Amino acid sequence: MTATAPPPATSPVPPAPAGTSAPTATAPTAPTAPAAGGPGKGRRGQRAARPERPPRPPRPEPSAGNLAASTSLTVLAVLCLWLLVHLLFLGTVSHDRAQALLHSDFRAQLAGATAPVGPVVPAGEPVALLRIPAIGVQEVVVEGTAAGDLFAGPGHRRNTVLPGQVGTSLVYGRSVTYGAPFERLAELAPGDLVEVTTAQGKRNLRVLGVRRDGDPLPQPAASGAARLTLVTAAGEGRLAALSPGSALYVDAEVPQGHPAPGGVPAVVPPSEEAMASGTEALPLLTLWLTCLIAVVAAALLALQRWSAGLVWVVAVAPVLALAWLATDTAMRLLPNLV
Repeated sequence: MTATAPPPATSPVPPAPAGTSAPTATAPTAPTAPAAGGPGKGRRGQRAARPERPPRPPRPEPSAGNLAASTSLTVLAVLCLWLLVHLLFLGTVSHDRAQALLHSDFRAQLAGATAPVGPVVPAGEPVALLRIPAIGVQEVVVEGTAAGDLFAGPGHRRNTVLPGQVGTSLVYGRSVTYGAPFERLAELAPGDLVEVTTAQGKRNLRVLGVRRDGDPLPQPAASGAARLTLVTAAGEGRLAALSPGSALYVDAEVPQGHPAPGGVPAVVPPSEEAMASGTEALPLLTLWLTCLIAVVAAALLALQRWSAGLVWVVAVAPVLALAWLATDTAMRLLPNLV
C-alpha cells in the first residue's frame, strides 16, 4: 500500500483577479496588557514621573523707603480722585440741595412779607430770585460774595443796592464748580431777558452787552433806572473752563427801578472782591485735616485687631464726612468765581 501525499493547503483569502496585486496577510498581534494599576493609570504614572519644577524664590521684602513712597503715591492718587469727584459731582449735589432749601425759605418770606429789602442783610440770607430764560438759569441769590457764600448759589455784593433797585447792583456767580450757575453767561446777547424778583416786586431787565476785563465800561445808568451787573470767571483757549483767570461781566438794565433805602456799606472785605480767595479758612482746614488723619490712623490700627469688614463699617461714615468738610473748606482757598 503506497502512502499518498496530503492535499496542498489552500489560503482562506480568495485569489486576486488578474491585473491586481494580491493582498498581504498580516500576522495577528497579541493584545496589549493593561497598565499596572488599572485603566488610565499609566499616563498618571508618566506625569508623576516628571521631575518637579524648582520652587520660585521668595519675593524680596520691600524696603521702608519703597513702602513709604508707594503709600504716599496711593494716598495722593486717592486725594486727587476725591477732589475731582467733589468738584464735578458732589459740589453740584451740595449746590442743588442748598438751592432747594433757599427757594422754599424765600417763597415763605415773600408770602409773609418778611423778605429783606436792604441795606444790611446777614450773609447767606436769600435776597432775590434770578431767572435768565436764554441760558436756563433760575437761582436764588444770597447775600455776600465770599467763596463760602457762593457755594449755595449766586451772591449779591453787599456794598451795592439789591437787584431791581435804583442804581447798580452786582451779583457774582461761579462758572465751573458748585453747580456753575453762570457757566453760560457769555452766551447772552443784547436784548435777552433777565428777570429779578425781590420783596419789592418783579423787574424785567434787558441785557446791554457782555464785556471782559479791560473792555470799555458802559455809560452810567439813567436817573431812576436799575442796572444789574452779573459777574463770573472767564478764561481763554481750550482749557478756559479749567483755568479761568479773569472776570466776565454782563450788564442789564430796566428804565424804572424800585426805591433803594440808604445806608449801603461803602466797602467790602478783600475776600468778597471778584476772583478773591478766603485765606481765613486755613485754621478750619487744618482742624478738619487733623481729625481726618486721626480717624484714618485709628482705622489702620483697628485692622490689626478686628476684621476688615467691621472696621470699614465703623470708619467709612466719619472718614467721608471729614473728607467732605475738609474739601469744602479747601475750596474757599480758590477764587470765588471759579
